[in-house]
Amino acid sequence: MATATAAPVTARLLEKYNKEIVPVLSKKFGRENRLSLPKLSKIVLNMGVGKALQDKEKMKIAAEQLALIAGQRPQITKARMAVSGFRLREGYEIGCRVTLRGKRMFEFLDRLINLALPRIRDFRGINPKSFDGNGNYSMGLTEQLVFPEIDPDKVTFTQGMDITFVTTTKNDDEARELLRQFGMPFRDESK
Repeated sequence: MATATAAPVTARLLEKYNKEIVPVLSKKFGRENRLSLPKLSKIVLNMGVGKALQDKEKMKIAAEQLALIAGQRPQITKARMAVSGFRLREGYEIGCRVTLRGKRMFEFLDRLINLALPRIRDFRGINPKSFDGNGNYSMGLTEQLVFPEIDPDKVTFTQGMDITFVTTTKNDDEARELLRQFGMPFRDESK
């Protein structure tokens, strides 16, 4: 008895990148070589959990929520140095992070653009100037509740997060155009 194997499912935005975005970027930047065009290489999600210094349970909860959002287990980050003003000692657990690549990265980007960002109250677009000068974009969210994976009834505290999009280009304008083609809702600065 032979078993049927399912065809591998590709992420929707990965397909869009290959079929629609590459030709648009190639025409816009005047380059034929596909490998010279900007590409998204990874997305890094980071939660700084300062509340974990008083309550260790908050770190565990934040890590579980980040795992639900990202689809993979986060790495717990520890303090590298002691800061007496914050009552922080070296080695204390102070945050968690996840690095997404490949299919998971495109699936997260799809959920962020189409589900999470529209759920932000009074959302007018994200800042188009938050690039670092090397083609990488960073943004912050004030609470984790904008993601549909998080059940609001089970949340005991809100936790913000930083999201960094790392691209293969060193040019901010090319990276901005790449993210705009993916559907990133940048705020209109011309008004």
